[in-house]
Amino acid sequence: MKDSRRDFIRKATLGAAAISVGGVLPAFSAKSYKRILGSNERFHIAVMGVNARGKALANNFAMQPNSVVSYICDVDSRAIESCMKTVKQRQEETAKGEKDFRKALEDSKVDALVVAAPDHWHAPAAILASQAGKHVYLEKPCSHNPREGELLIETVNKHKNVIQMGNQRRSWPNVVAAIKELHDGAIGKPYFARTWYTNNRPSIGIGKEVQVPSWLDFDLWQGPAPRKAYKDNFLHYNWHWFWHWGTGEALNNGTHFVDIARWGLQVDYPTKVASAGGRYVYQDDWETPDTQIISMEFEDKASITWEGRSCNGMKTEGSTVGVIFYGEKGSLQIDGGNAYKIYDLKSNVVKEVKNDVKVDATSLTNPSQALDAIHIQNFFDAIKNGTALNSDIVGGHKSTLLVQLGNIAQRAGTSLDIDPKNGRIVNNKKAMKDYWSREYEKGWEPKV
Repeated sequence: MKDSRRDFIRKATLGAAAISVGGVLPAFSAKSYKRILGSNERFHIAVMGVNARGKALANNFAMQPNSVVSYICDVDSRAIESCMKTVKQRQEETAKGEKDFRKALEDSKVDALVVAAPDHWHAPAAILASQAGKHVYLEKPCSHNPREGELLIETVNKHKNVIQMGNQRRSWPNVVAAIKELHDGAIGKPYFARTWYTNNRPSIGIGKEVQVPSWLDFDLWQGPAPRKAYKDNFLHYNWHWFWHWGTGEALNNGTHFVDIARWGLQVDYPTKVASAGGRYVYQDDWETPDTQIISMEFEDKASITWEGRSCNGMKTEGSTVGVIFYGEKGSLQIDGGNAYKIYDLKSNVVKEVKNDVKVDATSLTNPSQALDAIHIQNFFDAIKNGTALNSDIVGGHKSTLLVQLGNIAQRAGTSLDIDPKNGRIVNNKKAMKDYWSREYEKGWEPKV
């Protein structure tokens, strides 16, 4: 039985690649191809938060030959309706719409929860799903604050389930190849990684307190977060820029490339973190920095910087997003796509690996559907066969924590000394007290 399951995953993964990268097999539609495998061999998925990124994920999971989206969950009734229509185009089964994702967790047929709700919901929802016996595909960042990341590790250790973080570049073939080249000495010893993200985001204005729209359950949207009055400039994307629910550009986009930097340099927790920046471009309700540089030191081994420019899209090294590793013998650059370049010390390109799969790094919802399917299949293979995750929650927490520490340094107005054994702040009790965790709405506190 074990061998047949492994054979199934192998065939299913090949099938997913055929659908997602090379198109559907000749004479078959996506729906008919899914039927070949048999419904009893498919993972049943519930997706939480489907207005933007979650809608793209729901469609991606629905396209996989070895999964079916059984529940579409959102506090916005319009988002449920819209997502159900597009998912129906990709699978025979009709997904159920639920305002409260906890209803889906009560269904014993559901195998996994995909969490794509706002950041303040990520860890609490993952913990509830784990307690309900489900596996979790958790969009980045894995947590709103460092303590939640620690709770996630405690959760997976207790419940022995699979939690994969959605930093999908860990599964992109040419990114994996680039990191292998780095580890194999392509540029000698790498000692510094510079990461960045740029955009031209507009002002969010000054919000007004207005009546909650009829299509929205704002109380459930806030969930674990202490209650605030509804304003007309929170939803659906601008919550990223409010500390109460979001984590700023650093975790919104920085997590991806800081994760690659940490992976490439083979470092874990830092010894010192500093941040500079602020809200410079517009005078509005946006609280997190629109311009920020985070510096991370790892003893005398290496360092990482992240530069975020939310309101000036000028490219860095020819790309809006990316990471460059600097080493003894040269440099290696990975941009937003599934490609990389290696340079010598005189800035000559000595190797370039390209990829034909288009990636739009500025897309808010679905920049890389075909490549992300590989990450999804790794998630399924881990559930089915115990295969190592490309982005398990331990590593996901470490990478998330790096940029969280940058935000804490920014808000505390001082550089931070960090214990390299566990990532915790030392010699600053106030920073630990104010920012390591958060206050929760009574009755919503996450507990393992």
